[in-house]
Amino acid sequence: MIMGESAENYLETILILSKKKGTVRSVDIATELGFSKPSVCVAMRNLREHGYIITDGNGLITLTETGFEIANKVFERHETITAWLKGIGVSDDQAAIDACRIEHVISQESFECLRKAITK
Repeated sequence: MIMGESAENYLETILILSKKKGTVRSVDIATELGFSKPSVCVAMRNLREHGYIITDGNGLITLTETGFEIANKVFERHETITAWLKGIGVSDDQAAIDACRIEHVISQESFECLRKAITK
């Protein structure tokens, strides 16, 4: 499966919610993202079929090792890019919105250079 922006956003959301709440269900994801429950159910089925998440009999969603690695990578990019944008004067809200878009398209090389420039 080629990982698209939508799948990355779902995985990142699962990671964030698991940090906040400890457990994650489809309804939590739907609420967080403002999506319908049926849309989230389809996405979760796709993520499960491709080995990125596991769901148990109680509807709890857990990231697999692969899912966690992807989610963590996207989350790190989001946090780093948000901090950089805020550091150059972009408002908090706009920085978060823009980082959410940039995190999916920036190359690894560019991201590494950006991270190095920020930490100097």
